[in-house]
Amino acid sequence: MKIAVVTDSASYLTPKQITDNNIHVVPITVIFGHQTYLDNVEITTSEFYQRLKTDSQMPTTTQVTLGQMQTMYDQLADEGYDAVISIHLSSGITTFYSNLVNYLPNVTNIKVYPFDSRIASAGEADLVMLAAKLVQAGRTPEEIISALTRLRDTIDAYFVVDDLSHLVRTGRLSNASSMVGSLLRIKPILTFNDQAQIVAIEKERTMRRAYQRIKQKFQAAYEQADYPLRLTIIDANNAELQQEWSADLDQQYPDVNIAHSEIGPVIGVHVGAGTMALLWDYDWERWPETATHGKKA
Repeated sequence: MKIAVVTDSASYLTPKQITDNNIHVVPITVIFGHQTYLDNVEITTSEFYQRLKTDSQMPTTTQVTLGQMQTMYDQLADEGYDAVISIHLSSGITTFYSNLVNYLPNVTNIKVYPFDSRIASAGEADLVMLAAKLVQAGRTPEEIISALTRLRDTIDAYFVVDDLSHLVRTGRLSNASSMVGSLLRIKPILTFNDQAQIVAIEKERTMRRAYQRIKQKFQAAYEQADYPLRLTIIDANNAELQQEWSADLDQQYPDVNIAHSEIGPVIGVHVGAGTMALLWDYDWERWPETATHGKKA
């Protein structure tokens, strides 16, 4: 069986990852005023953050259209693929995934296996990379979906935004009302809840204190995990803190596979420049042929 792996641009895979693993990416659209741009196709990450700094109009996004997905699936069917593992941005922050599931009975020329990442950025990317690895290993679509579900259960992500107003403006912070009064005085620590929505769980006064608190959470996971961990440092146009966090974590956790990722235009619309995050999960590069672990502790 010939199986394709499809995702959206919110996964922010590198060009090398996409090319080397034959991954198909459908771009999400970023909007500045009346101008639209395909994420990392018609606007790069650096161009986006420069424009975010200087443009008087705040950007918005619009989800991938079902027409885009149909075109992608048609292309893959024409190329001889039998099935598609289609991994997408969290259903807790966009209705795209549910819309896609409802639309799929219309796709008759190829079998599509949709998967809700329940996350974004590096978490979504790790799921995509595991899917690609298992496709290359000759696993069936059902086996791949089962493995993705197990990997998803190990994902934890915490992030701190430099300016909470972006999440409030775009409506992506579920418990925004409890935070608005102190927008300028705190660095909130955010995560994804059980409904895959973004929620603020703690408040710190500085980015440094927020980092130390998130690192404590990783330390607890590190001590409890009975499987190899992958730790990803994610930044939104914040190279200085990316390097600072990397140096600290590399020194403290020499046995952990530490990766780096960026927050590109589509996610940047909602979190703004300066955002930093730590995400950890089972290291997909060391995923066994038969994994038996379940939900994270």
